[in-house]
Amino acid sequence: MQGPWCATLSSLLLAASLTIPAFAEGLPKVDRPENVGLSSERLQRLTHAFQADVDKGLIPGAVVLVARKGKVAYAKAFGFQDREKQVPMKLDAIFRVASMTKPFTSVAAMMLVEEGRLQLLDPVSVYLPEFKGLQVGVEKINQGTGQPELTLEPARREMTVQDLMRHTSGLTYGIFGKSLVKQAYNNANLFDPSQTSADLITKLAKLPLAAQPGTTWDYSMSTDVLGRIVEVVSGQRLDQFIAERISKPLALTDTGFSVGGDKTARIAEPQADPTTGKRPPMPDMTRQPNWMSGGGGMVSTAADYAEFAQMLLNRGEWNGRHLLAAKTVTFMTSDHLPPGIAFSQVTLLGFHPQATAPTPEDGQSFGLGFAVRTHAGRNPLPGSVSEFYWTGLYGTAFWVDPEEKLIVVLMMQLPPPQAPHYRSLLRNLIYQALIE
Repeated sequence: MQGPWCATLSSLLLAASLTIPAFAEGLPKVDRPENVGLSSERLQRLTHAFQADVDKGLIPGAVVLVARKGKVAYAKAFGFQDREKQVPMKLDAIFRVASMTKPFTSVAAMMLVEEGRLQLLDPVSVYLPEFKGLQVGVEKINQGTGQPELTLEPARREMTVQDLMRHTSGLTYGIFGKSLVKQAYNNANLFDPSQTSADLITKLAKLPLAAQPGTTWDYSMSTDVLGRIVEVVSGQRLDQFIAERISKPLALTDTGFSVGGDKTARIAEPQADPTTGKRPPMPDMTRQPNWMSGGGGMVSTAADYAEFAQMLLNRGEWNGRHLLAAKTVTFMTSDHLPPGIAFSQVTLLGFHPQATAPTPEDGQSFGLGFAVRTHAGRNPLPGSVSEFYWTGLYGTAFWVDPEEKLIVVLMMQLPPPQAPHYRSLLRNLIYQALIE
């Protein structure tokens, strides 16, 4: 069903999509996508597909940015930044990127590794003494009651910094699935926005691990712990470190942990659920948080995130500056999961419909802060061996394909169940547009 907004606005947006406006300093723009091996005609399929779902009321809006060979070939704003207020989407809209924060935190940690201040092989307890002596929670059936109960067993080894970066630490997310360990996580109120990073570590140190360190890939709060290590080692809050060491050199003017001043008018919002009349809950990014969540607390724009991704595609270099060494980026985007690693079944229930699980079945694995593709086939989504990528809970996604010299950034604010469809759609429509 078409909304009352669709006729005029849809025509305007479609007409505007025929050119690439100068929406930010940084990556240069091409006059025609053909100049970098993309088909203008075939990219219109992408434009029509996303605009059609805006017109149907299925999504509020989106920003899609495609760069190839260091130049922006496609940058489009679709629909509404705020449908309820009839605010059109703009290319510089600011989005909650959720877990797309993790690559930033991972880059920050690797900067400290390069400076000799942090070691991947060190136990986490070297930097966070509270993590010494953590135990693993094991569910067993009480023979008397027939009910599951939680018993504790010693960890066979301590989690390392590398475990944090590849999600093999034994930590978990309480919000995904049900178990007695996850129940303990939820009871501890680990997502309290009023806490500090130090408070979070104190809470986690009192909880059992969900698996023996190094044995299981389980998507988790590991990167939040990594963010606290960055703070302890650097002597700076995570937001300050990222601002000074990553955002400033890359000129990421709209990337951080909150949005203030006039920029608040650029925050993209999800649309109301027609069955309830309410928006899906999302964090209020207009307030400076106490807890700088290294796993999910940042905001950014499509242009800013593309600059960050281009630095990674350039193997750490941007505009003559080396944020990381080339070998470091190659190391980060390599397969870091050992043979025989187990995968949390609860986690996979959330990842398999998206074809983003880092499993051999999907032709993928996990590096230091990113999922990586290891096989040309096996996955229902197109891509290339050596590509790396990640997504955000609220609909955002990015990937870097070194083989094609390609960067794609998708910015949306959607309830989690909607996002996989658009990630799949976008991949299909990008790769079919490659003509070189």
